[in-house]
Amino acid sequence: MATTPAKQESVPHPARASLRVLLGGMLGMAVAMGLGRFVFTPIIPLMQRDLGLTHGLAGWLAGLNYLGYLIGALLCSFMPQLARNRLVGLSALLVTIIGTALMAMTQTGLVWGLLRLAAGIASALLFIIISVEVAEALGRRGHLPWIGALYGGIGFGIALSGSLVPLFDWGWGWQGAWIGSGLIAALLALIGMAIGRETAPPEGANAVAPPAGRLNRTLWPLAAAYFCEGLGYIVSATFLVSIIAETDGLAFFAPYSWVAVGLAAIPSTLFWPWLARRFGARLALLLAYGLQAAGILVCIWAESVPTVLFAAVSFGGTFLGIVALVMAEGGRRAPGSQQRIAAVLTACFGIGQILGPPIAGVLADLRHGFALPLLLAAGTVLVGALFIAIDRSFQKP
Repeated sequence: MATTPAKQESVPHPARASLRVLLGGMLGMAVAMGLGRFVFTPIIPLMQRDLGLTHGLAGWLAGLNYLGYLIGALLCSFMPQLARNRLVGLSALLVTIIGTALMAMTQTGLVWGLLRLAAGIASALLFIIISVEVAEALGRRGHLPWIGALYGGIGFGIALSGSLVPLFDWGWGWQGAWIGSGLIAALLALIGMAIGRETAPPEGANAVAPPAGRLNRTLWPLAAAYFCEGLGYIVSATFLVSIIAETDGLAFFAPYSWVAVGLAAIPSTLFWPWLARRFGARLALLLAYGLQAAGILVCIWAESVPTVLFAAVSFGGTFLGIVALVMAEGGRRAPGSQQRIAAVLTACFGIGQILGPPIAGVLADLRHGFALPLLLAAGTVLVGALFIAIDRSFQKP
């Protein structure tokens, strides 16, 4: 009988605790990024239908959101202690939830812009705070290789928003989509905090972070490639649903394309790191960049469900994988500076994101379509692949 408790303990305590922290972090990412940040994409066509929102204004609103994302990343870069401040994290979470719901309370572009700016700052803070806290919690327990699964929470949030926004729209229109998304974000946040909360802070958890040293110069080619990814992928991330909604015969599939993006994104954060361990990070990144560029090009001529599905899956199946690979590679090149590396790389990514949506939206209005913006986006992603190809700092598999 003495052996019975041991048999029932099927999962060692450190592994069980790591799984709880990881799951809580994934739900946090779903709130911060999948809903608070990317829910704008499936709601854009609803606002265009009901309010006459132009592609240009939608692009500027998205650009302000990504400007906020850059500001949040820079704040963490210059004040790394923010990533360890629980009050900052809680405040950012509240801003994300309340700011999402408040989008329904106005039809003024300036107010929308301020709300998206605030949401961008909050999402960057949450992204970095969650990344650092989960990485450190997993590292203390010897489960750091699980960190790639964390970013799958973003895919879950995207798939959830793509599934629920049409239901909210059916009942309450574009305003219901914003309010409903805010309520779902609040529910996920509560569940995530309940699951991921550590009952007893491990030894050293409250230690002051060591001062950040000078960044390794080998980081900059990687950062340049990441900038190009931010500038290129963001066109699909912002306008994919709108592009499909404007394609003859495919409007019915538009919201579900965002579900396909999210579902493809969830396993991508495990698949691409596995490929990197097997064949090397350089090859994995080159394949991811190439597949993403191909999907963006296909979107230009997509006129059927299979081609649209390929565009959605190739986008969803690569962009989070690239995030996971770049963050891991950056950490390898500058060990001991996780907070600052995450902030610097996120800032480079954020600059690209700021530029992409306004340029693409204005060009789409001028050219009466997204062919040119998508072509430029694919070319930018391929330039990023070129930076990866000439970067000599990657390790062999």
